[in-house]
Amino acid sequence: MNFAVVDVPERERFEARDDDGALAGVLTYQLTGNIIAYTHTQGEEGADTALARAAMDDAKAKGRVVVPLCPFLSGWLDEHHEYDKILARSTRKVK
Repeated sequence: MNFAVVDVPERERFEARDDDGALAGVLTYQLTGNIIAYTHTQGEEGADTALARAAMDDAKAKGRVVVPLCPFLSGWLDEHHEYDKILARSTRKVK
């Protein structure tokens, strides 16, 4: 299934919607200046991955520093080193 992911800044989250337009998942964040902390990801299988990629691509395009507080995103980033340069190194693994 394909998911359309959009940023909804007034709700501080990215939303993934399925082909029918139904909400399939969310990735929440907190933005302070140029630093974005991704705090939680919840969604159907596949939607969570689409959210992670879209959020990280958005941060990269906007030159933001990413603090991956969300355990799902942190684990996903362990396999996607193309984003290493924009991660806040000292807070990469938060438990």
